[in-house]
Amino acid sequence: MTDDVQRHQRDQRDHSSDGTAGGLTRRQVLGIGAAVAGAAAAAPLLGAAGTAAAADPPPPPAYPVAPQGTTLEKTLVRGTPGAKGYRPVVVGPGEASLVRGDLLGGASHSGGTRTPVLTLSQLTDVHIIDAQSPARVEFLDRLNDPGSPGATSLPFQSAYRPQEMLTTQVAEAMVQALNSLAGGPVTGRPIDFTIATGDNADNKQYNELRWQIDLLDGNPIRPDSGSPTRWEGIGGKDDYDVSYWHPEGTPFLGKPDNYRAKYGFPTVPGLLDRCRAPFATTGLNTPWYTVFGNHDGLAQGTVPSNTAIDLIAKGVLKPYGLPNGVDVNALLADLAAGDPNALTVLLDLAPARLVQADKNRRMISVQQTVAEHFNTSGAPAGHGYTQDNVAAGTAYYTFDPAPNVLGIALDSCNIHGYDTGSLDRAQFDWLAAQLQANSARYLDATGNWVTGSGADKLMVIFSHHTVGTMTNPLGPGRVLGPEIVALLLRFPNVVLWVNGHTHRNTVTPYSRPSGVAVGGGFWEVNTAAHVDWPQQSRVLELVDNGDDTLSIFGTIVDHAAPASWPAGPSTALELAALSRELGMNDPQGPPQTATEDGRRGALADRNVELLVRAPFPVASA
Repeated sequence: MTDDVQRHQRDQRDHSSDGTAGGLTRRQVLGIGAAVAGAAAAAPLLGAAGTAAAADPPPPPAYPVAPQGTTLEKTLVRGTPGAKGYRPVVVGPGEASLVRGDLLGGASHSGGTRTPVLTLSQLTDVHIIDAQSPARVEFLDRLNDPGSPGATSLPFQSAYRPQEMLTTQVAEAMVQALNSLAGGPVTGRPIDFTIATGDNADNKQYNELRWQIDLLDGNPIRPDSGSPTRWEGIGGKDDYDVSYWHPEGTPFLGKPDNYRAKYGFPTVPGLLDRCRAPFATTGLNTPWYTVFGNHDGLAQGTVPSNTAIDLIAKGVLKPYGLPNGVDVNALLADLAAGDPNALTVLLDLAPARLVQADKNRRMISVQQTVAEHFNTSGAPAGHGYTQDNVAAGTAYYTFDPAPNVLGIALDSCNIHGYDTGSLDRAQFDWLAAQLQANSARYLDATGNWVTGSGADKLMVIFSHHTVGTMTNPLGPGRVLGPEIVALLLRFPNVVLWVNGHTHRNTVTPYSRPSGVAVGGGFWEVNTAAHVDWPQQSRVLELVDNGDDTLSIFGTIVDHAAPASWPAGPSTALELAALSRELGMNDPQGPPQTATEDGRRGALADRNVELLVRAPFPVASA
């Protein structure tokens, strides 16, 4: 990230916290009494002779129309810590939407007739994990444990999580939560589509991708690999490493593992069998689209896979520790730099134990991943990807989710390695062409208007990486975040960029430079992961306010699992409740502060009404 972008983000964050003009005004809390879209145009009552009755029309319904099932109604938060700091998840009060007028100089809208334009739900960073795969490197995760020399600097927190065997159950709980919504929680408009913004799989394995597609389609799944009769991952009954959580206990050691001894984690007998059991899935009741993330395209989300890694993934030896005599510092430097040989050497030389081979653990390419989305019972076929993507091995596309709206899905994974993102030059040029084709006018590079040939559409960008994580220069001609932002700001029809990757709820405004022909800008909405606490989704509603402004309502949704889990959890929702609690207590998770609850973010990053200039009369168009 450049100094200019970092400074811009700091400035925006500072302005959004002090209640001054240009930032979040704390008094602007969306109350129950605000008017709903279009309701003021209700038809008059008719008298017996067919003339208008004298009675006034009924008052419009109040925003939000349907908060039930979202964090507008109630949310889940950290409970009081017990032994060794371990906390339960408890139900907390709902959180009203905060109005953010950052892009309008701190102003609000003037109260025109509001018309819903688009409603979507976002899944992100589901990280469907084959927790028994030989191609995983869980033993690197301890380098990020509290007290480790690399705790704050090494990128291996995603190599192991105590809840990682429960990702399919969490995804099912999220599907149930979204399906239960009556529509957009603020406007009531039916949800037009759902989009998964990348890191759908964890380790680019075929079986992980198939579980994700089948789960969203509503097909039964068995989230198991290798032996069908026993657990072959770490943390099992034959695992003597106290750095992992052992849900069955550690009777062979005569003492608990570190997670139970230091952090108060529970014992859950039978979990490692129940997490692998087949279960029926619900399936989304909306069309769903997908986006390509770094874990969808790189081994462990960081390293380009090769034949050796593929053979290890499908094979009979599961590494469980660092190789003897290895230069750890040199190895970590190579891994952090995305050296394609580093992971191969590590997996080849590490001590290992026997597991059952499984061809479904094979690594798959971008082209194979895209093609697999046509093997679906859900809609649309390909889930956004096209046959042109299959032929070219690309993963970016456009789609038309509603009248006057264009969705643009980007592929921000850098196939050359490392976990941060960027675009290749061909994709960047393609993006510029899409923006021009859907704008009747736009700004040139000097800030002056250009008349375009396209019909106006509002444009919503989708990617896995955020602006701040589009910093990966590996390979020829990579385009980074600042250049992409500069391009998007030339097109007032771009109002929203939706993404994931950070595993954190954040909302960031990007403003046009002063002195150009039009002010305003666009909003970046980044949503937390399903694999980590707080395991939330977001519903986004785009509304034309009838006063030359648009509102983007972003509402957080907790998944459908209860706050607490019962003894012997076995159903998908019970197991998802356990996963949420384990994730909240993960010792590697960011801490709770006075203003931010770790990855939940601040209030201004959760339930929001984001104001932006309307680039053309959207509702009338």
